[in-house]
Amino acid sequence: MDTKQSVKNTLSDFSLEAHDLYLNESVPYLDTPPDPLQFYRDWIGPNKPCIIRNAFSHWPALSRWTPDYLREKVGSKVISVAVTPNGYADAVAGDRFVMPEERRMTFSSMLDIIEGKVQASGVFYVQKQSSNLLEELPELTEDVERHIPWMSTALGKLPDAVNFWLGESNAVTSMHKDHYENLYCVVSGQKDFLLLPPTDRPFIPYGLYQPAVYHQRDDGEFEVVDENDSEKVPWIPLDPLDPDLERFPQYRQARPICCSVKAGEMLFLPSLWFHHVRQSHGCIAVNFWYDMEYDIKYNYFQLLEALSGVSTLV
Repeated sequence: MDTKQSVKNTLSDFSLEAHDLYLNESVPYLDTPPDPLQFYRDWIGPNKPCIIRNAFSHWPALSRWTPDYLREKVGSKVISVAVTPNGYADAVAGDRFVMPEERRMTFSSMLDIIEGKVQASGVFYVQKQSSNLLEELPELTEDVERHIPWMSTALGKLPDAVNFWLGESNAVTSMHKDHYENLYCVVSGQKDFLLLPPTDRPFIPYGLYQPAVYHQRDDGEFEVVDENDSEKVPWIPLDPLDPDLERFPQYRQARPICCSVKAGEMLFLPSLWFHHVRQSHGCIAVNFWYDMEYDIKYNYFQLLEALSGVSTLV
């Protein structure tokens, strides 16, 4: 047996063992906010997702954040909105990694599009991930929390970012991973997640792509503009909802978990888990990114990345 095949076999066994030893076949539910130490022991340490009910039932946002309230509170605020022709921002399109056009517009203008009061070409999504709730919409922070106290206690730190999400139903987040312990809180509507554990990395294909940005021309059509001074971006070319198994046969071994997070529910998405996200139309969410610990688990994942590159780089 050659070395490459031996590595592939070992990585397959590695993933199977993780599923046998500790990974769940579905995302479990917790009915109450957890004790910080217990949460660290049961979920953060083992790197396992869960959905927590009643974790932010005290937030005024759950009842307040209607379109009328948001118009009155922040309607005149200018925010960053991602605009794409097809709903796929930060995703592979052909031989490019294409990012959205970042458009500045008032919050009321975004609500007009969501509510169908204005017909707009393209798909619009408030998804700027640089703590946009605190930076662009601080008036809304009194309706939520700036951090999740039990999570901050469990990790001994405050979140790096608190993000606000609002978008159309055809706005999709392509599959990727983050270096954060993520608490994702759905305020209204529903988010649908497809999750893959870090141990399934050997089956997830990556490629290197020329970065580009969508730009909407005056005639309403979108063009793709290369960012020629930027380095190539490693990204996942596979659509987990319709995987091309002829092109990516190793993905047959992946074991995705699907879950829906409804209004009033919080998903704990552990660091380095791969995720693909869809949503109901007009869904509003707030998430908290806590930086992961760059400890031996991260070190092991880097090794797994390097070994996986032997068989999955396209």
